[in-house]
Amino acid sequence: MSDPPVGSLVLVGTPIGNLGDLSPRAVEELRTADVIAAEDTRRTRALLTHAGIPAGRRLRAVHARNEAAAAERIVGEIRGGDRVAVVTDAGMPGISDPGAQLVRACLDAGLPVEAVPGPSAALTAVVLSGLPSDRFAFEGFLPRKGRARSERIAALAEEPRTTVLFEAPGRVRATLADLAAACGPQRPVAVARELTKVFEDVWRGTLAEAARHAERTEPRGEHVVVVAPAPERAPPGDAEIEAGVRAALADGRSARDAASDVANALGVPRRRAYEAATRLKPPRRRGG
Repeated sequence: MSDPPVGSLVLVGTPIGNLGDLSPRAVEELRTADVIAAEDTRRTRALLTHAGIPAGRRLRAVHARNEAAAAERIVGEIRGGDRVAVVTDAGMPGISDPGAQLVRACLDAGLPVEAVPGPSAALTAVVLSGLPSDRFAFEGFLPRKGRARSERIAALAEEPRTTVLFEAPGRVRATLADLAAACGPQRPVAVARELTKVFEDVWRGTLAEAARHAERTEPRGEHVVVVAPAPERAPPGDAEIEAGVRAALADGRSARDAASDVANALGVPRRRAYEAATRLKPPRRRGG
């Protein structure tokens, strides 16, 4: 007796603006899928209509609020042989959009997961920014407020890679102002919006200029903010090393321990710190 057929979960990248970016492979996957899990069924139905694909009764709403609950049902359908295509409103499922929980549930169940690559707002903004693209970090949406937001922004200020953020139009002004305060007003940045659409716009300058520009314009559409890496720190000089050694010695550390602490903290050779420690450590008093 043969094993029952097993389907697959297929993540399908969809256009981030220009419907002409829908790939032939994506069209075929959406045409033949048994189930289409969509973040917003109305937007997906419009996309299917544009591509000449009948939706039938295959559309299912799977969004941030019900993804965990929907995963169990989708796992069962794939076990039964269904091919389930997953699409979001725009871009690649699972990137600041629903999809990741479905992937995890299928992998945990030992089921196949495939991907049909498509447009990406993050990658598009990085390559258009003119900022270093050999290494970059994707942060998605920042926390809206509180300690979590301030800690994340403080970490970004020290990030040695280009950083990519998503931001809603109503919060982009506050985010640019917060980034300018944490990263410094002269940090280069690119702010992209309406990517691949008729009114695509990529603004480039410093964070201070970007914050002023945002105050003068009406933000529309989701924004992608690309922040330049933190500038490399100049290597510590003798004065900085000596100040660290003095502080450690004043706390009662031995010359050896003081040198180790300072070397680790400043990223300098231990021998250099130890030479400063032996030079600065007060001589022992001889007994009377």
